[in-house]
Amino acid sequence: MAQGSDSNDTSYKSPSPGSRPSSSDDAKKVMRREKNRIAAQKSRMRQTQKADSLHMESENLEKENAALRKEVKQLTEEAKFLSSVLSSHEPLCTGLAPQTHDPLYPPHHSSYHHQHITVPHYQH
Repeated sequence: MAQGSDSNDTSYKSPSPGSRPSSSDDAKKVMRREKNRIAAQKSRMRQTQKADSLHMESENLEKENAALRKEVKQLTEEAKFLSSVLSSHEPLCTGLAPQTHDPLYPPHHSSYHHQHITVPHYQH
């Protein structure tokens, strides 16, 4: 806190030592100091609220980030598992021609190929 901003400051000296300012000047100074004190107090309160808000936002973003990282890890593990299932199935699948099929429309429609694959269902 800066010196001179306290409303209880009694160290104020008038600019000209021989003359005494009028009581209306003193009242104006007191009012100005009081208004300044209140404005400084409000400013500090706004600063504190802003810092608290930023802190809470930071904590929420960190939690969201951790949840997203966990989801990425789960999805990566699922992708690895499904890739291994596909790799182990490809040699058994006689209807597939190497790199000539459209992934959206496989060239074979035999029900045999779907009977021997079991894929666990992941819950997220």
